[in-house]
Amino acid sequence: MPLTIHAIHVLNDNYAWFLRDEATRTTAIVDPGEAAPVERWLEQHGGRLDFILLTHHHNDHIGGTTPLQQRYRAKVAGPAAEQHRMPHMDLPLNDGDTIAIGQSLGRVLAMPGHTLGHISYYFDHPPALFCGDTLFSLGCGRLFEGTAQQMFESLAKLRNLPAQTLVCCGHEYTLSNSQFALHIDPDNAALQDRTRTVQALRARGEATVPSTLGLERATNPFLRATTVQELADLRQQKDVF
Repeated sequence: MPLTIHAIHVLNDNYAWFLRDEATRTTAIVDPGEAAPVERWLEQHGGRLDFILLTHHHNDHIGGTTPLQQRYRAKVAGPAAEQHRMPHMDLPLNDGDTIAIGQSLGRVLAMPGHTLGHISYYFDHPPALFCGDTLFSLGCGRLFEGTAQQMFESLAKLRNLPAQTLVCCGHEYTLSNSQFALHIDPDNAALQDRTRTVQALRARGEATVPSTLGLERATNPFLRATTVQELADLRQQKDVF
């Protein structure tokens, strides 16, 4: 049976991601930047939380971890390389490790760039990538700690994943990202169509994520970059756009 996935809006423009393995009813939350919206969701949908999955140490992704951990006795998993800067971690994870949410098996991908220890989680059924602040819908994360080389290599790991993979990222940045993407690639018809869809969604106050890797490959300038220098130039331009 598949994994159920639901985005929970937290803080100003963050998303925490609720996961439930339908075979076992085991649940998890990815990157709870604050506790209250997650608690409200859980109260409405069974009141159970078994795991908290963290991608990196920034407070807007971990801020709700401790109260959720204490209330639900959930096990916390996250990047082993950043555990000294994070809440108590039961399951420190490294590249290539796996984590089981019931019968749903997640594979850990090390993705340095935004932070040095950043990880993502990839599940198969349905194919879904929980990528924190590495890959955004039409963008990528700022290079706060890592290098353009590291970010390029991290994004390259995603190229062989299925096109239908859901891109479950950490922020609602798609509209602003679309303006930069059009500035870079104004003649991309797929990007023009996508921008119109994004504008309509945001006008209705609706989420633009998850995206898919196929859509990102067709429209995201950072994922389409073919060299480290191209990625570095794009990131520098986006930082001041």
